[in-house]
Amino acid sequence: MNEEQQKEITELNLYQGVRGHAIKILNRVDRTDAYLDKLLDIEIKNSNLTGPDKALLFEIVHGVMRWSGRIDWILNGFYKGQFSKVIPNIKNALRVALYQILFLDKIPDYAAVYESVEFVKKLQGQKYADIANAVLRNIIRSKDGIRYPNPEEDLVGYLSAYYSHPTWIVKRWLSRFGQEATEKLLIANNNKPIITLRVNGLVTNKVEFIKLLEFVDLKFSESKYLDQFIKLNILTNIADWEFFQKGYFSIQDESTGLPVILLDTKPGMRVLDLCAAPGGKTAFLADLMENEGEIVAIDRFESRLKILDKNLERLKVKNVKSIAIDSLTYEDDKLFDRVLIDAPCSGLGTLTKKPDLKWKKDLGDIRKIVNIQYDLLKKGASLVRSGGSIVYSTCTIEPEENQDLINKFLSEHPNFKLVNGKDFLPHELINEEGFAATYPHIHGIDGSFASKLIKN
Repeated sequence: MNEEQQKEITELNLYQGVRGHAIKILNRVDRTDAYLDKLLDIEIKNSNLTGPDKALLFEIVHGVMRWSGRIDWILNGFYKGQFSKVIPNIKNALRVALYQILFLDKIPDYAAVYESVEFVKKLQGQKYADIANAVLRNIIRSKDGIRYPNPEEDLVGYLSAYYSHPTWIVKRWLSRFGQEATEKLLIANNNKPIITLRVNGLVTNKVEFIKLLEFVDLKFSESKYLDQFIKLNILTNIADWEFFQKGYFSIQDESTGLPVILLDTKPGMRVLDLCAAPGGKTAFLADLMENEGEIVAIDRFESRLKILDKNLERLKVKNVKSIAIDSLTYEDDKLFDRVLIDAPCSGLGTLTKKPDLKWKKDLGDIRKIVNIQYDLLKKGASLVRSGGSIVYSTCTIEPEENQDLINKFLSEHPNFKLVNGKDFLPHELINEEGFAATYPHIHGIDGSFASKLIKN
């Protein structure tokens, strides 16, 4: 038996049950660049957890990530010594227990404490188990009187600790939106995510799909802005449903449909999707084009294109040609009618679904990525024919990555002009400049941006 196999067996023995798996995932989030959902997927695939246990694992790790600012504020106040320097196993065992104590009504406090204390004892011994027990029981006794920074004296500190967001984000949003709107945005980011489905018109239609949902008693509500989308009223493992495999729908936020609608593709057109994987927008483009014409879908990584191809096959998409190449080096003598540039971004509009992003990103990441975004925008612009149009989109709400970048491009490229989004999308999604801009606390969907430019 090699060292890696021995390590796996040791981990299986030590990190048992939902809480053990949760601590193992959180340890890895702390010490690596890996994203939470990827680690969670791997853990669930390699475990023998039941359906309800998988759901609880998802709830705990997402919940700890979402609320770790508040959780760590409290633990810092009750832990004797520097909580930030505590070893990961103990730190995350305390976080998991405290999340359950503060936010999960169905789990009694004593059960949350017992599970975490036993875990600490198994890994670190009785001394640390006693410390964990004392800290958690002190918090339970005092939880109705926990103090946060005084908002009158330290508004940034209060909002950061109470609503669990990094101070650099809170400062930015306070200066842009003011206190009331910032608080609403922080609250919206901490809401549990809603599952939204896009009905795939290549396989079914909305009337037929709604009948299927009603038949299996899945409660839903109509989408707010785009007719092709439906919101489920409960969190469910919808990807296990047979009609997912049959390609009747994809799971994607309504905001992802906005740039696709804005692009205004028609059957028979030649379309370039410059940053295509994992393929949600590509498939929607194919749907609107009725599988006619050609979509060239680009991504630099073969592994990501395999995921895209698999998704497109499931959704019965037939007019996409995928190419593994760095988008910035792609050339094509035959220009395109439409180009979609769904640029890589900071992702700060998606914190409801990806709470770990707020702790992994910083101001430097935004400054770095803006140059890549601008290069991609210029590349997309070079590949569209005269009279054709491009749409630049992101899933962030930060101006440097959005309107600032488009305004800079327009000032340097007089052969392009902005098209007002009101001609294509609901007016409440379009700001004064004509850009599509959504916010979780205003529109109830992910924060996003989309801008349409036409080439003269």
